[in-house]
Amino acid sequence: MNKGQLIDNIAESADISKAAAGRALDAFIESVTGALVEGDNVSLIGFGAFSVKERAARTGRNPQTNEPIQIAAAKVPAFKAGKSLKDAINA
Repeated sequence: MNKGQLIDNIAESADISKAAAGRALDAFIESVTGALVEGDNVSLIGFGAFSVKERAARTGRNPQTNEPIQIAAAKVPAFKAGKSLKDAINA
């Protein structure tokens, strides 16, 4: 499912226009992104939790030359599915 299909689904489920559903989805994405940038977690009970994880620096290999390269530490977004979502998928 891509963003357009998700907007169509939201509009149909909530009985709102596609434009309103698009604005709502964009607002949700902005809100989650903003919270993660500030270092907060976003928990949606039953659905899951968005958080930021720290990835340590490590040594990798250049696949073309096979020489070692240093990969810098980074912050990465993470999502952990909630129980209701897991149960729905496994039903």
